[in-house]
Amino acid sequence: MAGSELDSGFGPVSVAKSDTKRWRKLLQQTAVWPGLRHWRAHRYEQRFRANRTENLFRGVYASFAQAQASAPGNLNLGYDNAESAAMYFGLMSPDPYDYPAMFWLERSLARGSRHVFDVGGHIGIKYYAFRTLLSLPGDLTWTVCDVPAVVARGASAALKRDPAKQLRFTSDYAEVGHSDLLFASGVLQYLPMTIAEWLAPIALKPARIIFNTTAIHPTESFFTLNSIGTAYCPYRVTSERDFLQQMSGLGYHKVDQWRTPGKGSLRLPLTPQYDVPEYSGYVFDYGNSVTATSS
Repeated sequence: MAGSELDSGFGPVSVAKSDTKRWRKLLQQTAVWPGLRHWRAHRYEQRFRANRTENLFRGVYASFAQAQASAPGNLNLGYDNAESAAMYFGLMSPDPYDYPAMFWLERSLARGSRHVFDVGGHIGIKYYAFRTLLSLPGDLTWTVCDVPAVVARGASAALKRDPAKQLRFTSDYAEVGHSDLLFASGVLQYLPMTIAEWLAPIALKPARIIFNTTAIHPTESFFTLNSIGTAYCPYRVTSERDFLQQMSGLGYHKVDQWRTPGKGSLRLPLTPQYDVPEYSGYVFDYGNSVTATSS
């Protein structure tokens, strides 16, 4: 019988698929035993600190600052460093969970979008990945907004990788006001501000926003700490209600929504009620145009 793995808090446990629910319930029940919980927390903290290859999460915090203050001191904080800027150079092909976003990107380009603002786009990995399958217009400008170390690495790589000269880089979030399409893939969770705090002061907002692989919890908004192997990053999780209210308050309406199970999940072994089993994707259009929602 095929099996599966559960995260016990200090490593994966292999179980038969038929026993998965029973094991998960048992782990949740034993997690509240004081002695065992303390032991599991200690073992998981060791794993978290030693991590160099996994994507791990630890803790539930009320703010970005609290999550950041909880980080161990053995690694960098955030992506603004040489080690984190060097990540993802081999990831230049679309992932299975990218296809809904690619579909909406293609439709957006077909209806006239020419200025893409790719927040958290690292060295332009989605630009390079998507152009292998999409016919990008010759007059397209694809701006990646990221932290300075990543921007410097991306701009240097683009000298050889982007002969079309469509890719540019910035660390200024306010430049989103020059775009007609905001693309945010796996990044809202890393921003120090909410999407509402970022876009509210922008006078000319993007006509469309495509979110992919976004950490949305069914009911809870909170922060956790993410170990990416090269650094620790405060990590925002937003409840679906809070997220949709923010977008509505900005003047956007939802056009589409999907889940991205192939992306993996956010697991907090000691507080499983805060797990995010699947990441989410959305398309929002600004205003109430019928034309916008039909293309």
